[in-house]
Amino acid sequence: EGAFGRVVECIDHKAGGRHVAVKIVKNVDRYSEAALSEIQVLEHLNESDPSNTYRCVQMLEWFEYHGHICIVFELLGLSTYDFIKENGFLPFRLDHIRQMAYQICKSVNFLHLNKLTHTDLKPENILLVQSDYTEEYNPRLKRDERTLKNPDIKVVDFGSATYDYEYHSTLVSTRHYRAPEVILALGWAQPCDVWSIGCILIEYYLGYTVFPTHDNKEHLAMMERILGPLPRHMIQKTRKRKYFHRDQLDWDEHSSAGRYVARRCKPLKELMTCRDADHENLFDLIQKMLEYDPAKRITLEEALKHPFFFPLKQEKRKRSPSPEQSCPDGSSPPKKCRRF
Repeated sequence: EGAFGRVVECIDHKAGGRHVAVKIVKNVDRYSEAALSEIQVLEHLNESDPSNTYRCVQMLEWFEYHGHICIVFELLGLSTYDFIKENGFLPFRLDHIRQMAYQICKSVNFLHLNKLTHTDLKPENILLVQSDYTEEYNPRLKRDERTLKNPDIKVVDFGSATYDYEYHSTLVSTRHYRAPEVILALGWAQPCDVWSIGCILIEYYLGYTVFPTHDNKEHLAMMERILGPLPRHMIQKTRKRKYFHRDQLDWDEHSSAGRYVARRCKPLKELMTCRDADHENLFDLIQKMLEYDPAKRITLEEALKHPFFFPLKQEKRKRSPSPEQSCPDGSSPPKKCRRF
């Protein structure tokens, strides 16, 4: 369920009894408009990628019923957010993060090549193809822990997807995944999706969001605590003067909000739970995705060539590491591994 309506599992009797997902949109003008826009985007993507190489959810058909637009999709598993939630907010294994990250980058890069920006990437909109798992008792955590059997994903929810030539609304993205250029109203394009992916990957790694806030100035303070000071040229360019004083964020570190941010946030590299090459590479990729300046932010074309993804290419060449060389989270080799 969501603000737009709900998605239900149905049996399609005209298609041999296959199970499908039907998105039933509320009979409200703005939700109906978003649904018609989503249908247009999905038709374009499905035509451009008939073999579904790029992992955008497949729309099978759509119809209107008593004023409700209903979109029929292939049936998928849980969202990555729901899987984390049902697993007690434990993070994903690093090798699974690698596979999911590669597929997300490949899928969203396909959108970008088609002159689209998704604008609402978040763990809720990354769905597992299948959410089957194994469960084992973790004696260190004193609790059961679920491990995905298959980390394959698909990207969903194209209701806010925007073509380059279309009107770009000022406010896009769900709060925790919103890029600084959006908060500062500096205009946005495809790089805002890359920022969102960086936020998603760190959430997969930690099990929780690094920006737990609902206030713009506090959000910017959290960014500065994790990523360092905002670039002066972005501060000077923004119309949001109320957030700044003398080209610096107007933020009192000793206020209750200031203490909350100091307690909840720490520099990016201090969030690492293991100091081996795999973890270093992941954090290097995340740091490049969380570059403040959208003009300097890594593109997804570049991200797909990042060293973090080299092991996937090695696996294709049948050179996967032996199990005894792995960290408990599936990375390798084991140097100072710890997981919270």
